[in-house]
Amino acid sequence: MSFFARHPILRLVASPQHLWRTLSLGLKTIWLHKLRSFLTALGVVFGVASVVAMLAIGEGASHEAQEQIRKLGSQNIILQSVKPPDGQGSGAESRSFISEYGITRRDVTQIVQTVPGISIVVPSRFITENIWNLDRSMDGQIMGVLPVYPTMRNRVMQSGRFFTDLEMKERMPVCVLNETIARKLFPLNAPVGKSVRVKGYYYKIVGVIQDEGSMIGTDASNPVNSSPGQMMIPFDTLMDQYGETFFRYRTGSFEAEKVEYHEAVIRVEDVTQVESRAEALRHLMKSNHKKDDWRIIVPVELLKQAERTKQIFSIVLGSIAAISLLVGGIGIMNIMLASVTERTREIGIRRALGARQADIVVQFLIETVLLAGVGGVLGVVLGLAIPMAVQHFAGVTTVIKMWSPALAFSISVLTGVAFGIYPASRAAKMNPVEALRHE
Repeated sequence: MSFFARHPILRLVASPQHLWRTLSLGLKTIWLHKLRSFLTALGVVFGVASVVAMLAIGEGASHEAQEQIRKLGSQNIILQSVKPPDGQGSGAESRSFISEYGITRRDVTQIVQTVPGISIVVPSRFITENIWNLDRSMDGQIMGVLPVYPTMRNRVMQSGRFFTDLEMKERMPVCVLNETIARKLFPLNAPVGKSVRVKGYYYKIVGVIQDEGSMIGTDASNPVNSSPGQMMIPFDTLMDQYGETFFRYRTGSFEAEKVEYHEAVIRVEDVTQVESRAEALRHLMKSNHKKDDWRIIVPVELLKQAERTKQIFSIVLGSIAAISLLVGGIGIMNIMLASVTERTREIGIRRALGARQADIVVQFLIETVLLAGVGGVLGVVLGLAIPMAVQHFAGVTTVIKMWSPALAFSISVLTGVAFGIYPASRAAKMNPVEALRHE
C-alpha cells in the first residue's frame, strides 16, 4: 500500500478528483440545511468582524494620538505655566488682586546658561480675547510667539506666510490665524490680506496656519492651547500692546494676572538626551518655584506611553474578539454534534462500503472548515465595512492594517478545525453495525 493510500488527508491533496467529491458532498450537506448553517456561521461572522473592526478602530485611535505627539517634536521639551489652585480667588465680596505665577525670564535664562545640549528656547505668551471681523466674532487665543514657532511645533502654513524677524523687530500689527478661526470669521472669502480687530487694535492677516488639534495633557485650568481658535502675533507686538499684566473685568471686581511666559519650547540637540535634559529642567524649576505653577511635557515620553497603552488596548480588544470567536466555535461544535446524530445511518453505510475512520474524520472536518470559512469571509467583509462607516458617520480615524483581515480569516478557519475535531472523531468511532441499525 502506498504512502498516500495510508493517509487520507494526503490522498485528498494528491487526488484533485477525490478532493472535489469530498468538497461537493460537504457543500450539499450544508446546503440541505441552509438556515441552520447560516445561523451557525453567524457566530463566526460576528467574531471575525469584531476582530477586524476592533483592530482598525484601536489602531486608528493609537495612530491619531501618536501623530499629535509627534507634531510636538521628538527633540522638544515643552515647559508650560499652570495656574495653581491657591491662586484662584473665592468669596462673595468684591476684591482686587494680581495673580503672579508661571515661567519667568529668570527660568529661561538659567535654562540657556546651565542646561547643556539646549540649542534654542522659544518662549510664548497667550491672552484669551474676542476676535472680530465686522459683525462676526469668536473667542480665541492671542498668541505672542517668535517667527520660528511653526518650525519648532511642526505646524504647516495653509495659505500666506508666517510673520518675519523684521516684522517682529518693528512690532508690526500682523497676525496669522489658524484654520478654525479663519473659517469662522471668513466663511465666504480668503482671509489673507484682510484685517481682524481685538479690542481697539487691528491686525493685518498675513497667513493661515494648520490647526494643532487637542493638546496632549491640557486641562480646563490651563490657558495654554485650551481654545480651538488661535491668532498668532509677534511676541514683541503683544508685549508692547498688552504689557506684562493682563486684566479681566467682571461685575463688581476685576482680576489681574501677571505671567511672563505661558510656554517655552526647548529644543534639545540630541534626541537621545531629551529625557535626561527634561529631568534636569524639573530639578531647576523645583528649585526656582515654591508653588506647582509649571509643568513639563516631553513628547518622547508621551510617545512611549502611547505605545504601551496601544499594546494593552490591543490585548483587551483581542481578548474580546477571542471570546466572540469562542462562542462561534461552540456553535459550530454544537451543530456538528447534532449533524453526527442525524447522519448516524449514513455513517454506518459508508463504513460498510469500505470507508475508513480517517475518511469520516476528513469529511466532517471539511464541513466544519467550510462553515467557518464562509463565516470568516462574511466576517471580513463586515469587519471592513464597520470601520469605514464609523469613520464616515462618527468622524473617528480608523486604520485597517493589511494583515488584520488575513489574520482574522485564518483564526476563523483554525476555529473550525479546533471545534470540528471532536464531532468528527465521535462520528469516526461509531460501531458500523450499530450505526446501520439506527433509525
